[in-house]
Amino acid sequence: MGEKKYIVEIESAKEAENGRPSRGAVYRNVLAKDGFKPLPYGLHSCWDIFFNSVKKYPSNRMLGEREMLNGKAGKYVWLTYEQVYDLVLKVGNSIRVCGVAQGDKCGIYGANCSKWVISMQACNAHGLYCVPLYDTLGAGAVEYIICHAGISIAFAEETKVSEVLKTFPATGKYLKTLVSFGKVTHEQKEVSGTFGLKLFSWDEFLALGVGQTFDFPTKKPIDTCTIMYTSGTTGDPKGVMITNESILSIISGVDHHLESLNEPFSEHDVYLSYLPLAHIFDRVIEELLISRGASIGFWHKDVKQLIDDIRELRPTTLCAVPRVLDRIYSGLVEKISSAGFVKHALFNLAYSYKLRNMAKGFKHVEAAPLFDKIIFNKVKEGLGGNLRLILSGAAPLSSNVETYLRVVTCAHVLQGYGLTETCAGSFVAQPDKLSMIGTVGPPLPIVDVCLESVPEMGYDALASTPRGEICIRGKCLFSGYYKREDLTKEVITDGWFHTGDVGEWLPDGSMKIIDRKKNIFKLSQGEYVAVENLENIYSLASCIDAIWVYGNSFESFLVAVVNPNAESLERWAEENGVTGDFSSLCENPIAKAYIFEELTNIGKEKKLKGFEFVKAIHLDPVPFDMERDLLTPTYKKKRAQFFKYYQNIVQDMYKTAKISSRG
Repeated sequence: MGEKKYIVEIESAKEAENGRPSRGAVYRNVLAKDGFKPLPYGLHSCWDIFFNSVKKYPSNRMLGEREMLNGKAGKYVWLTYEQVYDLVLKVGNSIRVCGVAQGDKCGIYGANCSKWVISMQACNAHGLYCVPLYDTLGAGAVEYIICHAGISIAFAEETKVSEVLKTFPATGKYLKTLVSFGKVTHEQKEVSGTFGLKLFSWDEFLALGVGQTFDFPTKKPIDTCTIMYTSGTTGDPKGVMITNESILSIISGVDHHLESLNEPFSEHDVYLSYLPLAHIFDRVIEELLISRGASIGFWHKDVKQLIDDIRELRPTTLCAVPRVLDRIYSGLVEKISSAGFVKHALFNLAYSYKLRNMAKGFKHVEAAPLFDKIIFNKVKEGLGGNLRLILSGAAPLSSNVETYLRVVTCAHVLQGYGLTETCAGSFVAQPDKLSMIGTVGPPLPIVDVCLESVPEMGYDALASTPRGEICIRGKCLFSGYYKREDLTKEVITDGWFHTGDVGEWLPDGSMKIIDRKKNIFKLSQGEYVAVENLENIYSLASCIDAIWVYGNSFESFLVAVVNPNAESLERWAEENGVTGDFSSLCENPIAKAYIFEELTNIGKEKKLKGFEFVKAIHLDPVPFDMERDLLTPTYKKKRAQFFKYYQNIVQDMYKTAKISSRG
């Protein structure tokens, strides 16, 4: 592998034995070649992170929310570290008055806000297991989690109180206390009374603990801090148990990484919190910023107004999922192309000049300082003017969006990769390295990584370009699935967590995610199909927004449901004299034939095998969404749900395609 830069080998490769596939060499980040950095002295739990920052930065702004004036969002209003600490003590005392103690489970249900973090810190203080219920979950999953985890007290956003009440009487055995972040109605009090549930408004709850004080219990690194239920693409959600040590380790690893690049977080950082705190990605970043005395401002819960929150807050750091970055990207492209010929031409000139210099190895701040000042500054100001770091996770970010944002935002745009089970980030790309675009970068200096061969998919970890399932080992791993030892054993062997994702090592030690191990099936002629990989390839067609490819072992070919791109299809219709609105175009056989041909061309260009070509498609004008339960909250496809929803259409496609192939 020649010019190894970012990783070092610490164990050699192993041939296949005893029915286990072969496994490539074990690597870790070169920063940790002599061992991982020990955790800071005296840090035993997540509570210590916050407590130390209160002592160090009592008057720093900690949590901010926008004032609402006549339904419009105004300025940010802040609580300092000291003010948050006082509230956390009050909430903690009230929790203890209710008889809830160390090791009990506390649910938090709703969108991110100050009270979410205050409740979470009260859990940290008293050693409760914080169990988030993310706000996109319906009553069914909420009921499952309350019962499975045995949640005895829960905090909920005002609008979610009625959702929790819907889970009774099933959850009545466990849930004894429910606290609203806002008010509660007289009717809600009556309903909760019939179930023997104590229901409090926020102010009533705080009053419970007045005049009482409780000592904090001793907390150990190996204690569970949170149980995060992952929105699995199949089956019931799994409760991922995460210890204090896991979170402390990951923070130490990210710190080590950013310090080595001279980009550490500091008390001057400002973060926009909108990705669900119920997901590990946001939770870990917020803990990291709290450890530095930085400020966290919350969005006002409207994704269409997110840019407005960004302009008002002027954050230095933004975590995003590709969906949000795609939206920012198309907004910018739209603006530039409608700016008139001269401006457009000037922008393109500046863009290619800066990109060329970045490709030569210049840092983005040195690549075109003059153009940054006169042209890209407008983009920067549109994102608040202070942004220096955009972290993208949860799904792959397309290379053209990543490149574009790296050039025009004047900020570092870095992709990362990790799972709830690895406590968020296991890999993060490096700033100012264009060669890392489309990769998730090298491992953080806190984990060991190896690839395991997947023979049935043709991936060989011992080949000259090593490919295989990504396996991770380290202190940041989860301690198991709650009450599901069987599932834990399936994914952990000899201390290695098997991610289910297939990766490829690049020569510099970056990792490229190329496939997903689980989504393989056999066609009737015995050929294996890796469906995720095919969807990624077909998605390169500019005339479509999304595609779901389906096949099974009783059929010899693949079919697909496609969300066409509205602008692209309407433009094609206009040029070809085909009439009708978007919905009727989706039903038009000529339009279908056009999109089918585009997909076939991409397949040929990417040299797909004969059985990997889709033989029939259906166009759906309605984008795949969570409302129909087709996607998880992180936009992964729920394949079983897709099949259930489109079952009749799939059967029709198979029938018609067989008839036409005979005819």
